Amino acid sequence: MFILAIIRLLLVLFVIFQHIYIAIMEMFFYDGSAIQRNFGLNAEFLRDERVKKMMVNQGLYNGFLAMGLIWSIFEKGLFQIQLLTFFLSCITCAAVYGGMTISKRVFFLQGLPAAIALMSLFL
Repeated sequence: MFILAIIRLLLVLFVIFQHIYIAIMEMFFYDGSAIQRNFGLNAEFLRDERVKKMMVNQGLYNGFLAMGLIWSIFEKGLFQIQLLTFFLSCITCAAVYGGMTISKRVFFLQGLPAAIALMSLFL
């Protein structure tokens, strides 16, 4: 039981760090090569002021998801599993949609780790 709890924690921590990284990339390095590659966009397009605002906003949402997962780790009360389930489900759903509309890579890089962490809650 203890080993399973450690595995769950490691999976959730991976998703947290992943979304903090994504938030930083989208908010501060929105015209960098990683963003260009992941979204299939060129640097000129990403430097447009309107696109910059959208990327920063998108990064903020990823930051909120990471903070929600951090909150759920520190929640030791009745709602820890519910919080984890909610935030991991949000990430999984967003990644499924991103996989359908942007690139399948979005699902595999973001959704699959979140889905695995989500499934680990119910083992």
